[in-house]
Amino acid sequence: MTSLTPFSRRTFLIYAGTTTVGAFALAACGASAGSSAPTLPKGVALVQRFPNNVLVPGTVRLPISLAVQKGVLTDADTDLPVTLSAKVIETATGKTVIQQVTATKHTTGVPQPYWPFTVTVDTPGIYSLVVDGGPADGAAFQILQRTAVQIPLIGDALPPFDTPTTTNNNGVDPICTRVEGTCPFHSVTLTDALRSGKPVVYLIGTPAYCQTGTCAPALDALIAVQKNVGDSALFVHADVYSDSTATTPAPAVSAYNMSYEPALYITDAQGILRARLDAIFNEEEVRDVLLSVAGIS
Repeated sequence: MTSLTPFSRRTFLIYAGTTTVGAFALAACGASAGSSAPTLPKGVALVQRFPNNVLVPGTVRLPISLAVQKGVLTDADTDLPVTLSAKVIETATGKTVIQQVTATKHTTGVPQPYWPFTVTVDTPGIYSLVVDGGPADGAAFQILQRTAVQIPLIGDALPPFDTPTTTNNNGVDPICTRVEGTCPFHSVTLTDALRSGKPVVYLIGTPAYCQTGTCAPALDALIAVQKNVGDSALFVHADVYSDSTATTPAPAVSAYNMSYEPALYITDAQGILRARLDAIFNEEEVRDVLLSVAGIS
């Protein structure tokens, strides 16, 4: 398993998908026999767009992108398939634990297309997501015991935290590194939002200093969603550095023991964490999760 390591002194948090698993290693901003595999480019590799140190038994989200030696592929490079199919193999035994799972391509509002696979794995261990038409070794992922993971987990109450607001920066300056100016998600603290009796959408990410290039699009996606859902849910954002030098983690990072960014936490009206989107997501996925978690569309 590849550990999370920083690219530079400006990168305390690192996007989980900094390596591909398959044909070659790739610095990124992070075929099943007998199957009808999509036509993928020769030598294609899978770019892991998910952290490997926070997955626990249950339903897990495994977004991937496709790459060749020159970099991550987009639709401008080649005609990428709308849908990918895969199976999940237990590495130790070679046993296929999930025969087939599919994922649909997401392109809107993100720097590269991605396919978010969702699988249910109930036993800790090391597994591989093997995409039809892709490298035989697939993309490795590890399922850990819940007690081994320190970030908030689905099914638990989301811990309150006094995130920086426009009236109290809580020692963080600037409170939001969005290029266009402070985003609208700093009017209340996470603590107050969780007391509101409404679903909460909480983003930890730094638009200006995110090495993956996915934090700014993630925040833009939330702004678009919030305009539609209005006050049906409360949206909160916390940046990940304490100041503009981007060297010291902000208190919000320490509070949740974060080792990657961005991360989006979505609760129900009682403050119970019902979904977490890691590393890359777009407006479409956020809308789908809010609908399934809280009936908000």
